Parts: sequence; structure tokens; C-alpha cells
Amino acid sequence: MDVLTLGPLVLPTAVLLVVGGILLANLLAEWFRRRRGLDPGPILWKMLLAGFVAARAVFVLRHHDLFADHPWRALDFRDGGFDATAGLVVACVVGAELTRRAPALRRPLLVSSLAGIALWMGGAMLLPAFAPAHAPLPELSVRRLDGSELPLRSFQGKPLVVNLWATWCPPCRREMPALAAMQRKRPDLGFVFVNQRESAGTVQAFLTAQGLRMENVVTDPAGQLAARTGSVGFPTTLFYDARGVLRFRHVGELSEATLREKLAALER
Repeated sequence: MDVLTLGPLVLPTAVLLVVGGILLANLLAEWFRRRRGLDPGPILWKMLLAGFVAARAVFVLRHHDLFADHPWRALDFRDGGFDATAGLVVACVVGAELTRRAPALRRPLLVSSLAGIALWMGGAMLLPAFAPAHAPLPELSVRRLDGSELPLRSFQGKPLVVNLWATWCPPCRREMPALAAMQRKRPDLGFVFVNQRESAGTVQAFLTAQGLRMENVVTDPAGQLAARTGSVGFPTTLFYDARGVLRFRHVGELSEATLREKLAALER
């Protein structure tokens, strides 16, 4: 289970684990404040802020070439680009330094922090056990924009990125330039963009209006691919190996930097 649906909202489980860990840590901090008169909450929030900034900064530095021309994009963390290890290390260092002169807060801060980390990391380790099976590329047909049909498996034979999207979906629209750029940079990989439940005319009008030149843009008028792969929200990007076996998926917006990391993982 890599997403949780709450009415019209589709939330990645990984994000919910982070939020759950933060919530648990703060609930314990509040318990210590009320029951023991010790309030680690302010330090805990400083740790979280420092860790968040460090995790994003390390990710941006690792992909500095992609952010150099548009540095303000480093502030747009909707792509989920973070270095969790760097963030955790910095948060721990900040916590240790801030409690150096307040030893009474060390224990409640440690208990609160470890509980939150345990929920986050424990949940992350359990996620693969509940994730969708590594299924093969579905046997179904999609349509080119000229109306002709072809089997989806015709794209199989090399590592393949399958993007499920729609023109009415804002994050789909935002991530399209990054996907198009990566398609041009990586001709050794396969990219196919499967529009869900829209007409070829709607898709072509969108591509023209946005000035996007992309290969392998196809339509799936009945939404078969989303149903067959359990994709309940858009955009969803599926990563298949050269054998056509699903390795992992990403739910939500991708930037060129996060896409680069996903492709590196796919090729390992």
C-alpha cells in the first residue's frame, strides 16, 4: 500500500509516515510538559526545521547542475527531493547541542525523538511487505494520437518509465517539462506517457499549447492501465526493468532531479 485515499485526496504513504513520526514525537513532548514539567517541544521543532533544511540542501547540492539555471526551484520541495540521512544527522547534532546546557531535557527529548524516528523508519521498512507485487507490464493496448492501436508491451526491452497523467491534473502539467527533458537526455531508456480517459484531441491541444515535443504520448480512453496497476491518483510513474517487471512506483510530482535519482535506482 503505497498511497492512502481520503475522499478526493491521494496521499503517498511515505509522506504519512513522516507526518506520523512528527506527530508522535510532539505528542510525547507534550506529555512530558504536562506530567513532568519538562518541555522538549521547542527544541524538537528546531531539530525538525534544521533537519528539513539540511535534507533539502544536500539533495539540491547533489543535483546542483539541474538547479543552477533556476535556483528558486530548490525551494519547491513538492517533488519530495530530500536526503533523509543528512537530515537525520543534522537534527541529532542540533538536539545534542541545544540540550548541552539543559541536561534535564535530554531524556524527554531523546524519548520523543526516538519514538518518532522508530515510527517513521519502522514503517518505511515494513512498506515493501505491503507494496503492490512486482507485476509484469500489463497486456493491454493503448492508442497513438493518430488513433492507431499498439500493445503497451511493444515498449518493453529496455528499462521503461510509464507515466500516467491527465491534462486537468496540475502536478501532471508541472512535471511534463522535466519528463520531456529526461526523455531527450536518456535515449537508452524507454519513456511512454499514457494519458488516462481523455481524447487524442485534448492531449494534442495540451502538448501544442505547452510547446512540448515528446515521443510515445498515447491515450488510454478507458483508464485500463490505472485500473490494472492499482494507480488511484495522478500523476503516477511506474518504473519497469528491461524484462518488463515493475520495480517501483512514484506517486506525485517528479522534478528532473528526483527523476534522475529514480532512474539511478532503476539501473542498480
